[in-house]
Amino acid sequence: MSEKPLTEAEYDAITDAAAHWCMRMHAGDCTAAERQAFTQWHDAHPLHAFEYAAMLEIWEVADHLPRSPAPPLVLPFKPRSRWRTYAVAAAICLAALPLAAFTGWEAGWLPSSYKRFEAVNGLRNITLGDGSQVELNLGTELVYSHYKDQRRVTLKKGEAFFKVSHDSAHPFIVHAGEGQVRVTGTQFNVWKYEDKVRVMLLEGSVQIASDNLHPGVQLSPGMQASYHQGDTTPEVQAFNPNDSALAWRTGKLVLDNLALADALPLINRYLDKPAMLADAGTGTIRIGGIYNLSEVNNLIPSLPKVLPVYLTQNQDGNPVLNSIPRKTPKG
Repeated sequence: MSEKPLTEAEYDAITDAAAHWCMRMHAGDCTAAERQAFTQWHDAHPLHAFEYAAMLEIWEVADHLPRSPAPPLVLPFKPRSRWRTYAVAAAICLAALPLAAFTGWEAGWLPSSYKRFEAVNGLRNITLGDGSQVELNLGTELVYSHYKDQRRVTLKKGEAFFKVSHDSAHPFIVHAGEGQVRVTGTQFNVWKYEDKVRVMLLEGSVQIASDNLHPGVQLSPGMQASYHQGDTTPEVQAFNPNDSALAWRTGKLVLDNLALADALPLINRYLDKPAMLADAGTGTIRIGGIYNLSEVNNLIPSLPKVLPVYLTQNQDGNPVLNSIPRKTPKG
């Protein structure tokens, strides 16, 4: 027997509940009982999980919304943080309150469009709403939001190459980790891995800040900047425009005589189970070669055939690279 379709009122109730639970799960005074009740609600129906996931994406956009007061919205619950209310309520407003949505757009705190992109099984080329072109590496997720006064991208994970349409009146801002890249029109690459972000500029000019509290640095073509979470200023250095780090755009992973400690982050971004090093000594062993991105999953198991290492597994199931001890000559 097929499941009875939900009425519009029932669907709206689920959307409201998802917004409420999103608020409570991020509240500092959320109790263990509430979290248990949320889990029961979340798992009770596939639509509950779907709507909650959508609210989480809206919540992420809220991290970059201005904290200044905005026109009030009337909601069926009492949130604890006013400015986050607008982001979580956006899905409801855009669908049910056109006037409120238009007011939010005019005030600059609500986007007119919001879209999520993901590259799972292969490289992907996308066109954003403003006409900008973006190439997504494997395992990349990003969200694009178009506001009245600016264009925003949140790089949730992975790597992307941007060709941004020039529009000085509407800056293009990429949020990655705790920092951001601000441009008007240019070509650049952004890679986010764990708590590290690296930006490589090929054309134009960008300003990079490692957080929202400290001034950023200006890059010119041929320069790159990187920062970790907690850094106050990005580290800047030059790079070769033909750098192998951009080989992913042609479906290749190039390891140019790198120490394993430096090569593993480049490899692990394509693996479901990241490989680990048994010790610092193993990390000094060097590796080189050109590999197809579609075959990177086979790289770690093949390393004992070409390097003085053997594989073990930790308690979480991650492969661990161990160096083979050198035999001391008898004498």
